[in-house]
Amino acid sequence: MSKAGNGVIDSLTIDKTVNKKVPFGQKVAFGLGMLANQMFPAVLGIFMVVLVQDLGFPGWMWSVIYFFPRVFDSITDPIMGFISDNTRSKWGRRRPYVLLGGILMGIAFIAMWQLFKENPLEFNFWYFFSGSIVFYLGLTIFSVPYVAMGYEMSDDFHERTSIMATAQWIGQWAWVIAPWFWIIMYDPAWFPSAEVATRELAVWVAIPCAICAIIPAIFIKSESTVDRDDYEPLTLSNIGASVGKIFEGFRDAFRIKYFRQLCFSTFLIFNSFNTVAALTFFVIVYRLFNGDAEATGVWVVLFGSIGALCTTFLVIPIVAWMSTVIGKHKAFLLSQSISLIGYILMWFLFVPGKPWLYLIALPFFSFGIGSLFTIMMSMTADVIDIDELNTGLRREGIFGAIYWWMVKFGFAIAGLLSGLILTVVGFDQNVALQPQETLDSLKLAYILVPIIGTVIAMVVMLRYDLDEQKASEIRGELEARRALAS
Repeated sequence: MSKAGNGVIDSLTIDKTVNKKVPFGQKVAFGLGMLANQMFPAVLGIFMVVLVQDLGFPGWMWSVIYFFPRVFDSITDPIMGFISDNTRSKWGRRRPYVLLGGILMGIAFIAMWQLFKENPLEFNFWYFFSGSIVFYLGLTIFSVPYVAMGYEMSDDFHERTSIMATAQWIGQWAWVIAPWFWIIMYDPAWFPSAEVATRELAVWVAIPCAICAIIPAIFIKSESTVDRDDYEPLTLSNIGASVGKIFEGFRDAFRIKYFRQLCFSTFLIFNSFNTVAALTFFVIVYRLFNGDAEATGVWVVLFGSIGALCTTFLVIPIVAWMSTVIGKHKAFLLSQSISLIGYILMWFLFVPGKPWLYLIALPFFSFGIGSLFTIMMSMTADVIDIDELNTGLRREGIFGAIYWWMVKFGFAIAGLLSGLILTVVGFDQNVALQPQETLDSLKLAYILVPIIGTVIAMVVMLRYDLDEQKASEIRGELEARRALAS
């Protein structure tokens, strides 16, 4: 049978499990996986400050531990996508990996934070570096099949947005909860030091997050793939030989202009946002409170928590509504335009002695990253239909891997850039009072980086024209092909 023919059989099999309307309970189960998918990196970003602030890691170490584990992670993603797309199992091709990855993430997260100040700096660095590699391997095993699972849940244009909006709504609670760890970590009533706090809190974070991660594997339905004879064999010898097929999948995916636009714009927005997110602690503590972390109190917490609440209760519902009314493309451009207002306001509202002022910018600021995945993941599901039309294959795993490769690589670059920014502006982690020139440069980078990234992303997306009508025409052609094959 031809490659295209195999793809048609694949489409027919998947279509049995795809419904236009997905039960709300299934959306919630998928969303709890998103909570884990976002809580781990959210808490990781907060705990990372301890490496500099309490364990004495210099800026270059910060950059290395941000960059290289995520580069490793981004390399393993496409391989995991191929494995996930070709797995024969009575539980389907995604669920076993979601279960395994969720457990591995939890164990590795606990282990990597068992750092002690009395250890040599070099030992702590290499211990954490190694633990990060294992953690990100678990994240890859979990996240790539998990995202592909979401793409498979519905073939309806607007239902896809509803699924992702529900998942993002639940996932955003990670960013509401996580900032409060700032208070707990640096409150002597809770822990004698932030170093001790991270060791113990890692346990309390990892266990519930691991449970949330495995819920989609338990409750989301999937068809058995045991009898599939059109999948690639996943033997040790064939995994190595499959690299060519992985690159073939990459090539086919990036031939679709819409997918290129989605990937590049996501990289730009996510990268620029996370670059400055990693600097938030330093900007607030050192610019607004002259380096006094205790005097900062809840203000770092409020920045993250209120921003996430704005995203949860304001941005996601509005974006989901806009997507239905004016289309996904226009909703994206409008959301990012609103975020630019927030970044510009931030320039004027970071005033020493008046920390409450920056809260005014948060509702605008939140539209940037808050709208990104709700819209982009729904758009990616639409693009996968184009790939099936072109190749006869359903490759949610490959597309999910590539898309999240861009996300994770952007995160890696963000970590590298944030460390470099601290170095370039002359930030000294050993002194409380930083030179005014350093503070001014840090503020400039904090505002300018996301503005540049967002504007370029909007330019990239200007000619995106895969609207509901085109998506419906593509689904119609696919349905006609499936009917003919049957």
